[in-house]
Amino acid sequence: MSFSSRLGVGFMRTLAHVPLPLVRGFGAVLGRVLHGVAVSRRRVVDTNLALCFPDKSAQERRRIARETFVYVAQSWLDRSWLWHAPPALVAKRLKVHGAAVEIDEIANGDEPMILFAPHFYGLDAAATALTMHTARPSTTIYTTQRDPTVDEWIREGRKRFGNVITLNRVDGIKPIVAGLRKGGLLYLLPDMDFGRDQTVFVPFFGVLAATVPSLSRFARLGRAKVVPVVSKLTKQGYEIEVLPAWQNFPTDDAVADTALMNERLAGYIDAMPSQYYWVHRRFKTRPEGEATVY
Repeated sequence: MSFSSRLGVGFMRTLAHVPLPLVRGFGAVLGRVLHGVAVSRRRVVDTNLALCFPDKSAQERRRIARETFVYVAQSWLDRSWLWHAPPALVAKRLKVHGAAVEIDEIANGDEPMILFAPHFYGLDAAATALTMHTARPSTTIYTTQRDPTVDEWIREGRKRFGNVITLNRVDGIKPIVAGLRKGGLLYLLPDMDFGRDQTVFVPFFGVLAATVPSLSRFARLGRAKVVPVVSKLTKQGYEIEVLPAWQNFPTDDAVADTALMNERLAGYIDAMPSQYYWVHRRFKTRPEGEATVY
């Protein structure tokens, strides 16, 4: 447990009581600084945008890149109040809207459901908003942080409201499927490049991307419906849109299902490209024989 990590967590606890405009203003300044100094990460963002938006001008892609660094910083600082501010204040800043039937089922239902939550910067806000209003068991899968203090802070933050079970990727699929079959929720973020193992190559904005077919697999094994959840950072906090459940999903073809997932995700991203997690090396794993893009 390092002194710097304890200091960082203490800072976030203190920041929870600062007015939101000041938190966001600090995040905007920090994001602009990061865009200037984090050269290697900026190159990742620039490469992702060039691959996914070849029809946009270089000037437009630069604007998206600058904005995405601001959203990175703001959403990270927002975890201060999401995880430490009084519940009434948190609830005031999180607005859930969209498909009424699915929203009611999330809160009050007992049928297995997977919440497909792509990596928009408001993903933790969306999880908090939904778990605040349901007693259903909810499972989320996370990657362990190298710093144990930070790891514990993130896990406890994500478990703050509701009945949340945090599983590590190495825990396997059995507890995930078991939770679904008992009528639980699974908050799933399968749109990252997790390497070559157990992935398929399907298009993402027209570029082959290593993608885990877990959405299709878990929906089939858990006999669960899939409900997309799209989060948007706003001046007042976050808007969380719950979309209608996907029909005729999953099928017997996990590769086709995964390609459909990426296609629909691209549509969600098109509506707010700056708010997607472009800082991730989405195309780091290439098909055999293809050169690295980064």
